[in-house]
Amino acid sequence: MNPPALNPYLRVAIPLPLADLFDYRCPEAPVEIPLGTRVLVPFGNADRVGLVCGYRQKSDLPESRILSVRRVLDEGKPLLNGELVALLRWCATYYRHPPGEVYFNALPPALRKRKGRIPAEPVEYCLTRAGSERLELPVGKARRQYELLEMASSGPLTVERLRAWSSAWTQVSERLVEQGWLRKNPSSRAAIRAQQGPTLTAEQSVALAAISADLGKFRCHLLDGVTGSGKTEVYLRLIVDVLKAGRQALVLVPEIGLTPQLIRRFSERLGLQPAVYHSGLSEGERLRTWADARSGRARLLLGTRSALFLPLPEPGLIIMDESHDASFKQQDGFRFSARDVAVKRASDLGVPVVLGTATPSLESLRNAQRGRYGWNRLRQRASGAKQPRWQVQDMRTVNAKHGLSEPVTGAIAATLERGEQVLVFLNRRGYAPVLLCHECGWHASCRQCDANMTWHRNDRVLICHHCTYRQPVPHLCPDCRADALQGAGEGTQQLEQLLGQRFDSVPLYRFDRDQFSRKGSFEAMTGEVRKGQPCILVGTQMLAKGHHFPAVTLVVVLSLDQAFYSADFRATERMGQLLIQVAGRAGRAQSPGTVIMQTHHPDHPLLETLVGEGYEAFATALLEERRLAKLPPFSFQAVLRAEAAKREAVQAMLERAAACCVHGEARVHGPFPALMERRGGRVRWYLLLQSETRSGLQQSLGHWLPQVSALPEARRVRWSVDVDPQEF
Repeated sequence: MNPPALNPYLRVAIPLPLADLFDYRCPEAPVEIPLGTRVLVPFGNADRVGLVCGYRQKSDLPESRILSVRRVLDEGKPLLNGELVALLRWCATYYRHPPGEVYFNALPPALRKRKGRIPAEPVEYCLTRAGSERLELPVGKARRQYELLEMASSGPLTVERLRAWSSAWTQVSERLVEQGWLRKNPSSRAAIRAQQGPTLTAEQSVALAAISADLGKFRCHLLDGVTGSGKTEVYLRLIVDVLKAGRQALVLVPEIGLTPQLIRRFSERLGLQPAVYHSGLSEGERLRTWADARSGRARLLLGTRSALFLPLPEPGLIIMDESHDASFKQQDGFRFSARDVAVKRASDLGVPVVLGTATPSLESLRNAQRGRYGWNRLRQRASGAKQPRWQVQDMRTVNAKHGLSEPVTGAIAATLERGEQVLVFLNRRGYAPVLLCHECGWHASCRQCDANMTWHRNDRVLICHHCTYRQPVPHLCPDCRADALQGAGEGTQQLEQLLGQRFDSVPLYRFDRDQFSRKGSFEAMTGEVRKGQPCILVGTQMLAKGHHFPAVTLVVVLSLDQAFYSADFRATERMGQLLIQVAGRAGRAQSPGTVIMQTHHPDHPLLETLVGEGYEAFATALLEERRLAKLPPFSFQAVLRAEAAKREAVQAMLERAAACCVHGEARVHGPFPALMERRGGRVRWYLLLQSETRSGLQQSLGHWLPQVSALPEARRVRWSVDVDPQEF
C-alpha cells in the first residue's frame, strides 16, 4: 500500500453498523498517519473516534463532501500494526460484518474512547551507589526514606510493592530519586524459572517433537488427547521453549472459569504469572494487559476468544485449549470463529497453532484426516490411570425419583462409603424446567419467548434462561386459582435438595451459573473439592471442561437424550463431546473410575458406538452421515437472520431476499423459523445459503448482500449475516 504522503485521503473505520469505510482528508499540516492509528473525525453532528485502515489517491465522493480529520489521537507508534490491520480486514470481508465494528473489536474498551490513552510503561526503583552510601549513615529524621532505601537494597522495587508498602509511596520515592539515592528504570521483563516437569509418556514425547519441529513456521497441529492424557504438559514444554527463545505465547480458553486453574498451573510450573485478558476484567486491567502485549513485556498471554486480537510483536506460538468448544464462536455482533481466525492469524504470523481437545470438532477431525493438520494422538492417560468403565442405565426398565434411578442412587452410596467423590451432571439450572398446575395444566411460559420459564425455588422466582425475563412465583394457579402448582422435570437446585436429603452426612457442592455471583467463589469451592474428602458435586457443563478432581471416581450423567430429537444437525456431535468431557472427570488418579449414563435410548447406534468404541469412531460415523447429507464440513453455509416484532415483516423481507439470490454456485433454502421462533419479544426467521466450496459461498455472498441491503423491506427489520453458523 502506498505511503500516506502520496495519498491525500484516509480510509477510516468508525465503530458503527455501516458496511463501509469512510474517506477523510489528511490534516492540513504535513503529517504521516500510519495504519492502525486512531483519529478524531467529524461524523454527522458529532465528532467520533475512527481508525485509519487505508489510503486513497482519489475518492468516489465529490471534493466538497470530504471532511478533514480533526486531529490524530495517537502519537508515534500506531495502536494496531500492519499484521493486525490485515487480519481484521480479512475478518470483515470473510464474515461480512461492518468493518468499523470489526476493527474496534481488537481494541480494549478504554481505547475505543476519545480520552483513552496507552498507560505509561511500568517502572521500578533501584538503589544507586549514593543510596547504598546513605544506608551506611545513621537513620536520622527521615525514617520513611531510610526504610524505603532498605527495601531497595534487596532488589528493584515495583510500583505494586511500593503501593502495598504505603499510600504515600509516590512522595517518598520521588524525593529519593531527586536526591540521587534511587533510580527509576523501565521494569525488567519477568524471567522464566521453569520447574522440572513429570516424565513424558511415549505419546507425549512424539507429539512434543512433532510440534517443536515446526516452531518458527506455520503449521496447524491437532493435539487429540483423551481426558487426563497430559495435553497441558505438552503445552507447558512448548511454552518454555518459546519463552526461552524470547518469543510470545498466546493461550486461548473457551470460558473465564477455566483461567484460574491454568494461571495457577502455569505460575507454579513456569515461575511466571501469565497476563490475562477477558471480559470479566475491569477496563483498566484489560488495558494494562493489552499494553503489555503490545510492548512485548507480556510473554505469556492467557484469555478467552477476545484475546485472539491482542498485539503480538514477537509471536512464537498460539494454543487453543478445548478447541472444539462452541464458546469459541461469537454468537452475536461480530460472529467470528476464534478457532478459524486463530489458524488464519498463525498463518499470517508464521507460527504454529495447536488445537488441543479430547473431542475434536468434525471440521478439525476432517482436516487432520486429510493431512491439512498435523494429527497428534494421545490415547493413554499420563498418570497411568485407566479410562473409566461405562455403564448405560436403561430408564425404561427402572423406577426413578426426581430423575435418579435406584441403581444409580445405590452406586452413589457405595462410592461415598469408600471415601471417594461423586459427580452428578445435569445440564439444566434452576429447581425445575417448568412450573405447572396439576389441576388444569397451566404452565409458566415466557411472555417474550417461545420457551417455558425455569422455576428457581430458593429465590421464589421464575426466570427465562433465554431473555432473562423474570417474575415472582404465583401462590395459586393464575388460570384456575387452584393450590396445585408443582415443578415438572429436574434442575440442579432440585437435584441438590434431593441428594442433600439422601446423603446428609457428606458435603454437597452445586456448580452452575446461579451459584457463583461473587468473585472468587468458584475457586473457593473447587479448592474444597480438591482436598479429596468424600462429597457430591452437582453441576452443569461448567464441570465438564478441563477440571482435575483426583478423588472423583463416579460420574452420573442425566438427561442428554434431548440431543436425539433436536432439529439442529450439530446436536448429536455436541452431545458426544459433552458426554466424553464429563466422563473424563472420573478416575483421573489411581482409583478406577465409572461413568453411568441414564438414557431412554440405550440401543441408539451412535450411542453404542460412542460408549463401545470411543469418540473417534463416533465422530467418524457422524462424518459419514454428514458426507451423505452434504452438510458441513462437506459443504459451507451462511445464514441470513432477520427479526422484527411482527412475523409478516420478517417473512416479506426474507422472501424478497431469497428471490435476489441468483448468482454463483450457492443455493438458498428457506425462509424458515428459528428453532425458537420468538425470543425477547421478537420473531426470528432465517435463510440458509449453502455451497460445496468456501470460495463459491463467498462469491455468492458478495453478489447477494448488496442487493439485500437495497431492499425496502430490509429497512423494516433487523438483519445480519452469520458465516459458518454453529446455531440455528
